[in-house]
Amino acid sequence: MSSPTRVLVLNSGSSSVKYQLLDMRDHARLAVGLVERIGEETSRLKHTPTGGETRGWSGSVPDHDAALKAVAAELAKDGLGLDSPDLAAIGHRVVHGGLRFSEPTVVDDAVLAEIERLVPVAPLHNPANLTGIRTAQALRPDLPQVAVFDTAFHTTMPESAARYAIDVETADAHRIRRYGFHGTSHAYVSRETAKLLGRAPEDVNVIVLHLGNGASASAVRGGRCVDTSMGLTPLEGLVMGTRSGDMDPAVIFHLMRVGEMSADEIDTLLNKRSGLIGLCGDNDMREIRRRVDAGDERARLAFDIYIHRLKKYIGAYYAVLGRVDAVAFTAGVGENSAPVREAAVAGLEGLGLAVDPELNAVRGDGARLISPADARVAVAVVPTDEEMEIATQTYALVNDSGNLT
Repeated sequence: MSSPTRVLVLNSGSSSVKYQLLDMRDHARLAVGLVERIGEETSRLKHTPTGGETRGWSGSVPDHDAALKAVAAELAKDGLGLDSPDLAAIGHRVVHGGLRFSEPTVVDDAVLAEIERLVPVAPLHNPANLTGIRTAQALRPDLPQVAVFDTAFHTTMPESAARYAIDVETADAHRIRRYGFHGTSHAYVSRETAKLLGRAPEDVNVIVLHLGNGASASAVRGGRCVDTSMGLTPLEGLVMGTRSGDMDPAVIFHLMRVGEMSADEIDTLLNKRSGLIGLCGDNDMREIRRRVDAGDERARLAFDIYIHRLKKYIGAYYAVLGRVDAVAFTAGVGENSAPVREAAVAGLEGLGLAVDPELNAVRGDGARLISPADARVAVAVVPTDEEMEIATQTYALVNDSGNLT
């Protein structure tokens, strides 16, 4: 009997479960789906088997246990159930792994305890990730459950980049340092960018710009992250859809003292009512660009602030790396917004950065260069695939191959 080759990837959020089933022999997607609004009467499931039509339903899904059982039922309709002997493992996205987890890890009680210990620094994400793992364990206790951590790729940052300049004893006592996030995306995109250039990852320096509703930048030297924009939490760094990004910490004290706002109110302000939505009332870049083109000054200012912060990070990471071979745009905004890409590198010709307007305007599903043929630094659009990265790392671990690509 041949070894099982399928991996189910689960991304358990606070009120949703995204999933993909992949066959690692040829990286084929056998099914993709989403359960959302878990815990509400209007929960929804959407499921798409490869080559088949999307189907779904709406109803009450009270918790993650019920959500995963619903996922299993939909997969079973296509002959892809969780009881299949072809299933090699379940790979779980876990947002925060601290310093302990720098590689994908087979989950046991000690791993679960450590993920739980990190809940105070990832209160919105780690509890949901834990629920997904425990539910999957209950459904298939005989199957390896593998945690793949968003923070893992960034554990290679030197202390000079990872440390905040605060009292060391206080920082260590409360695990305060820069961890970074979107690590599976940055790992995948930096490696795919090297492939696009026809070079080995260890020979290439890349600035990766993961621009979605959440956004982060990374400086990757020879396949290893040496700096990234997000910090202790995903709040630091670039301007995002609803998050402020970098800000003088004294603003918080000012809001407490003068604005008489509580810590929870300020947390909500900075994470959910700031960024693009705080600046102009929209966090969809397509709508913002439509408003800009229509002459909306508030949308124009929001766009300009977004681009200004982006340029600052490109310049900073150029200085950190010393030599840059490519700048790669990825995620929803990075892959689809030509105006953002054009504006982000405009005026940086002295650094060897430019985009070809015609190449930049072309829409496509694959990785592609959008810089002029004679550009000193390649500018690329590289679609991210975090699920494939999680599946690849999971499958490599359970097969002890370590080199699956």
